[in-house]
Amino acid sequence: MTSRADKLSRIVSLVKLQLRLSEWQLAQMRQEEQAMQDEQAWLVGTLNEGKAPAGSSSDSIARRLNRTSVGARAVQERAAMQLDKVRSETRRVKQLEDVAKAALADKLRDAEKRSLEDMVGTHAAARDLTPRPARRTKT
Repeated sequence: MTSRADKLSRIVSLVKLQLRLSEWQLAQMRQEEQAMQDEQAWLVGTLNEGKAPAGSSSDSIARRLNRTSVGARAVQERAAMQLDKVRSETRRVKQLEDVAKAALADKLRDAEKRSLEDMVGTHAAARDLTPRPARRTKT
């Protein structure tokens, strides 16, 4: 039968994996946000120059800039929610690690207690087997 400490350590490792996944997702969102901001900067620069790239008009660039800015805001909102999720998972990992450490300490204390009881029991049994000196009564 697995001990409580073993189960908690497995839970902690799984929650840490979930945290790593959430951090990776947040990093992906930040990269997406950066790419959209770079595209916005390029589009604004293109509109300010007054020279539209071949096959594009200033109206199409303006529409594209509008879509990009809306998309960037959406990504920012999702990234903010993901950051909150990462923070809460980090707190959860720390709490679970503390509980797991306490359970492991309890497990080690119990093992040490059993070991001491076994040693004391062995010594007590050996003491019972040794002959005792005869008592002399003075009269």
